[in-house]
Amino acid sequence: MKPRAFKQVDVFTPTPYYGNPLAVVMDGSGLDDAAMQRFAKWTNLSETTFLLPPTDATADYRVRIFTPGGELPFAGHPTLGSCHSWLEAGGQPRSKDFIVQECKVGLVKIRREPGTKRLAFAAPALKRSAPSPSVLAQVAAALGLKATQVLAAQCLDNGPLWLGLLLDSPETVLGLMPDHKALTKLDIKVGVAARYPHEDAAPLIARANREAKAFAQAPAASAAFAPDIEVRAFAAPIGVDEDPVTGSLNASLAQWLIAEGHAPARYTASQGVCLGRAGQVHIERDAQGQVWVGGESVSCVDGSVTL
Repeated sequence: MKPRAFKQVDVFTPTPYYGNPLAVVMDGSGLDDAAMQRFAKWTNLSETTFLLPPTDATADYRVRIFTPGGELPFAGHPTLGSCHSWLEAGGQPRSKDFIVQECKVGLVKIRREPGTKRLAFAAPALKRSAPSPSVLAQVAAALGLKATQVLAAQCLDNGPLWLGLLLDSPETVLGLMPDHKALTKLDIKVGVAARYPHEDAAPLIARANREAKAFAQAPAASAAFAPDIEVRAFAAPIGVDEDPVTGSLNASLAQWLIAEGHAPARYTASQGVCLGRAGQVHIERDAQGQVWVGGESVSCVDGSVTL
């Protein structure tokens, strides 16, 4: 065991402690799988990452991503948070246009968003299919949903597997109280989303219901954020009942919803309200059809860890 540079960063927020925290071990060299998993379980965060030298000559760095329950081939907020940490520690990308991250899903491009402090990753290729009616019915029951509240559903695979549900309203999304034990038994991670009527976005966020109060407690920049879509992610099978802000899910939701005409090619999403967070996700599909998922990251802890 030895001291290793370490950061804890907050992702998908311009303000510390309102996004999704990520633990980043800046040098994971020499650590075996068991040591990485043990530390990820100890941090008890939704994800912990370990930065390593790349094995692909075109990559700038390599990352391994662990939840408390296992390793992921790809995840969004660890991608942005790891890249932020690597750049902040003095990392110099090979290309002036992109940072290239190597992970188990392959190479992921990350760009700096002009005129902002945001980074955005290129969403990996998505495989999607219709869920079976029986699985959909069981998941709806575990979420307490009526069939009429589910407008569309898709199985989404961009490394992580999600069952994506488009619901009838943001109020339905924010009011869900899932049976996490049932979702664990089903072994299904579920992402839910609903669109805000554009003209009503800000008033809906400001309403003093139980969930939206989180925004009243948020800093002015977050409280003024008027999203187009509300998102929640339930991942009990990997040890996280509800994830505060989920890049991989927002990526696959965007690819699906934009392709099917359920969302515009550029939009913003809110996530984490029911956990007292104020996550801000920026989605854009470019002229070539590539979906980019962006957000700001801020460093909250900077030091060393003995591993």
